[in-house]
Amino acid sequence: MAAEDLPSEFDVVILGTGLAESVVAAAFSRVGQRVLHVDRRSYYASNWASFTFNGLLTWIQQHHEESQPEEAQDWSSLVEEGEELIQLSNSDSASISNVQVFCYTSEEDEVEEAPNTTEEETGADEDTVKEPSEAETADPKEEETEEKGGTAVEEEEQSSDVKGEEPDADQPAPSAAQSQSEPTKKTISYAQLVKEGRRFNIDLVSKLMYSRGSLVDLLIKSNVSRYAEFKNVTRILTYRNEQVDQVPCSRADVFASRQLSVVEKRKLMRFLTSCVEETEEQQAYNGRPYLEFLRDQQLGDNLQHFLLHSIAMVTEDTPTEEGLTSTRHFLRCLGRYGNTPFLFPVYGLGEIPQCFCRMCAVFGGIYCLRHSVTCLLIDKEANRCKAVIDSRGQRISCSHFVMEDSYVGADRKKVATPTRFLSRAVLITDSSILPSDSDQQVSMVTVPPIAAGCPAVKMVELCSSTMTCMPGTYLVHLTCQSVSSAYEDLSPVVTRMFRTPESADQESCPSVLWCLYFNMADGSGLEVEGYNLPPNVYVCSGPDAALGHDHAVKQAESIFQKILPEEDFCPPAPNPEDIIYDGDATSPSTGEEREGEEEKQEEVMEEKKQEEVMEEKKQEEVTEKEEEEKQEEEEKQEEGQSLPLEE
Repeated sequence: MAAEDLPSEFDVVILGTGLAESVVAAAFSRVGQRVLHVDRRSYYASNWASFTFNGLLTWIQQHHEESQPEEAQDWSSLVEEGEELIQLSNSDSASISNVQVFCYTSEEDEVEEAPNTTEEETGADEDTVKEPSEAETADPKEEETEEKGGTAVEEEEQSSDVKGEEPDADQPAPSAAQSQSEPTKKTISYAQLVKEGRRFNIDLVSKLMYSRGSLVDLLIKSNVSRYAEFKNVTRILTYRNEQVDQVPCSRADVFASRQLSVVEKRKLMRFLTSCVEETEEQQAYNGRPYLEFLRDQQLGDNLQHFLLHSIAMVTEDTPTEEGLTSTRHFLRCLGRYGNTPFLFPVYGLGEIPQCFCRMCAVFGGIYCLRHSVTCLLIDKEANRCKAVIDSRGQRISCSHFVMEDSYVGADRKKVATPTRFLSRAVLITDSSILPSDSDQQVSMVTVPPIAAGCPAVKMVELCSSTMTCMPGTYLVHLTCQSVSSAYEDLSPVVTRMFRTPESADQESCPSVLWCLYFNMADGSGLEVEGYNLPPNVYVCSGPDAALGHDHAVKQAESIFQKILPEEDFCPPAPNPEDIIYDGDATSPSTGEEREGEEEKQEEVMEEKKQEEVMEEKKQEEVTEKEEEEKQEEEEKQEEGQSLPLEE
C-alpha cells in the first residue's frame, strides 16, 4: 500500500515484524483494534527471518557493505503547539556483526580433479561476496516461501564469477533416498547450491518449539496453527568423548538403548519418575549445583551427562531448582506429538511471525514493508505519544505505539548497559552428523563445553523434508552465548564434528560445503522497561538465547494486557467454513416454504443415512493390501511427516 493511501488514524501502530511484534499485531487486530504494521526492511520477521540461499547471500552482502546512516529529515513543520519530536534510529546494523563466510566446495558443476580448498572470507577487508547485476530483493511472500534475489561468492584465486540460475520448476528434484542409494556420492558444487537456492530456507535464529510450550499453546488457542505445518524433531543427540550418541529420553528410547546397561536403565526411569513432583529431598538442594544433586542420586557419568546437558540442557553450575524445573518441562512435553519434546515448522522458523501477520491482515490490519516510522510526536502536557511521522512525511495519529528495540536511539536508554550477543553458525553439509536407516531425521544436538572457558553449544540439524535445504544436503544451525566472535566461538566445534580443511582425520564426518558465522544481539539482555519513553510507547526485544520462544510470547502478552487488560489475548479465530456471510442464511417466510424446507432436509438426511450404510460396507471390505499400505503410511509419519497442531 502506498504511503498516500494510508489512513491517518489507527489505534495501534507497530514498527518491526519480529515474532513479538507480529503476535501483538495479531492480538490487537483480532479484538477489533485498527492496526498499522510497518517495517523498513523488504522482508518479514526482522531478525527472525528465513531466507533462500540466494536471499541469504544478498543479506550477507548488505551487512558487508558499510552503509552510512541516512540523514534525519526535518519534520518540524508537522509539529503543532504543545508537541515535541522524538527521532527514532534509522539503522539496525548494531544487531548483526562479525559476518564471515566460508565456501569449501567446488565452484564448477563437473570437476575431474579434486576440488581446491577455498580461502576464508573474513568480512569487509577481504569481502568476497559479490552481488550479480540483476540481483535485488523481491517482494516477500504471503502464502509461500520468500524468493529473493541472489548473490554469488567470488573466490580470490579464480577469475570467473559464479552466477546462479533460477531452477526449472518443472524439473523433478532428486530425492534424498536416491542420493544415499548411489554407490559413489557425487560432490555438490557451489553452483548447484546457487541454482537450487530456492529449496533452502535458512533461519537467522535457531530455535525449536516445545510441544507444550507457550508458542504451541498460543498457535492452537488462536487457530493460527492452520497457516503452517510442523514436523517432529525425531531424536536428541549429544557429543561426548569425540563421538555423537543418541540420548534416550522417552520410555521406549530408554528400554531400546544399547548405550545403557540394565541397571542404568532402571536408575534413569526411577529418577525421571521421581522428578515429576517436587519433594523435600529436592528442596534440600535448592541453591546447590544440579550436578551435585545428580551425583548424590547414585547416577553414573553416562546418566549425569544425559540428564544435565541433553534433558535439562543446563550447565554444571545451574542451581538444582532450575535444573529440576527444566527436566520437568522436558518430560511434560514428551509424547504430545512424538518421541521428543520438540517440533519444527516446515519452511523454517521465519514462517511463524508471518503466520501471525496473516492473522492480523485477515482481521483488517494494514501492512507496509520498505516503510518506516521516523519520529514520534509527543503531547508535552500528557507525556503521551499522540502521532507518528512515517518515512514519507505522513502524520498518522495513534493511541499506542509498539516498536522493535533497534529503532530506539541509545540516548533514550536509562542505563547504558553493554549489549550481550549470541554466536551463530549456519552450515550446509553433505550428510548427517549421525547416519541412520532414515535420511529424514531432524536432530537436536547438545555439545557441552569442549574446553575450559568455551561455551556450551546447541545444534539443530535439519533434513530436506523440513523444506529448509535441497535433497542430498543437511542444514545445521549452531548457537551459543558469545565469548568472542562467532567464528572464534564456534569454529572449534565445527572442525571437531565436521570435515573442513582445518579438520584432522575426520574422514567419517560430514563435509561442510558452505558455512556462515555471525553475531546477533541477545534480546534477553535488553530491559524493555529501561527507556525514557512515554507510557503508551512499548518496546520489544529481538531473539534471545533460549531454545524455546517463551521470551517473545511473554513480551507480546504483557504489552497486550497493559493496553487492553479486559480483553482475551489472541482468542480463537473462526475457521473459514464456519463463517456465515450476510445474505447466505435465509429464513422461509410462509408455511408452505417451511414445509418444503423440512421435506428437503428429510430427503438429505435419508441420503446421508444411505451413504453412511454404503461407507460402512466399504470399510468392511478393506483388503489386506490396503491395511499394509496404511501401516506403511503410519511408519512414514513416525519418521517425521508434517503434522497439524491439535489438542
